Amino acid sequence: MDSVRLIEQWPVDNAAAAVVKADGTVLGTHGDTARVFPLASVTKLLTAYTALIALEEGAVELDTPAGPEGSTIRHLLAHTSGLGFNEHKMLAEPGKRRLYSNAGFEQLADALTEHTGIAFDAYQEEALLQPLGMHDTVLKGSPGAGAESTVDDLTLFARELQRPTLIDQSTLDEATRVVFPGLNGVLPGFGHQKPNDWGLGFELRDHKDPHWTGKRNSPNTFGHFGQSGTFLWVDPDAGVSCIALTDRAFGPWAAQVWPEFSDAVLAELA
Repeated sequence: MDSVRLIEQWPVDNAAAAVVKADGTVLGTHGDTARVFPLASVTKLLTAYTALIALEEGAVELDTPAGPEGSTIRHLLAHTSGLGFNEHKMLAEPGKRRLYSNAGFEQLADALTEHTGIAFDAYQEEALLQPLGMHDTVLKGSPGAGAESTVDDLTLFARELQRPTLIDQSTLDEATRVVFPGLNGVLPGFGHQKPNDWGLGFELRDHKDPHWTGKRNSPNTFGHFGQSGTFLWVDPDAGVSCIALTDRAFGPWAAQVWPEFSDAVLAELA
């Protein structure tokens, strides 16, 4: 794909990317797709998917109490538990505000450990990473922001997000619809959003503006970006996913070039 070459203009030292169709076909790549990058908050996609697997296995339910008093697995996944960004401190009543929270994903992992009887990183390895063949993906820190991976591994994950094999399609459909609709909140790096729609761990494009995906991305696009300069989105209407990993922290540069890149990819496919 010619559009992938736009990455050559990005102000980064190293970048790798891939565009993946719903049937698993890789349409284009850039850079060293085997290079390991820190994912930052793209980690949340892996943690959320691990939670969905636990749901289907019956280890937990969405309404299983988890996190602060009054919170559930559903609240933690949807950033509505009331916990702050990094502090394990209640800032709001569960279900009342969309407060983006790494701490919430850490408490989610703790709840999964409690209910599965297996340490979270070991459970994720067994339930998600090994079955997909993601051998270079490792959780080294917070389940909200501590994983490292490669474009090659995330290509396998992108295929799973488009045609799931580890969970039922209906489970993924539920996870990528708005949970607790109508809640406002801050999308990190892009300001206050009204509403700030989120699924079960998946950030939803909807009609947010500004946003890290492109204007051509459908409202049904879901995924996540990370402060380490990384993103993964899936546009089910276009039948394609896009992954980009870099070694430069997110900033104004990314807010400018990421949407342009996404639009170029989708325009070329159209």
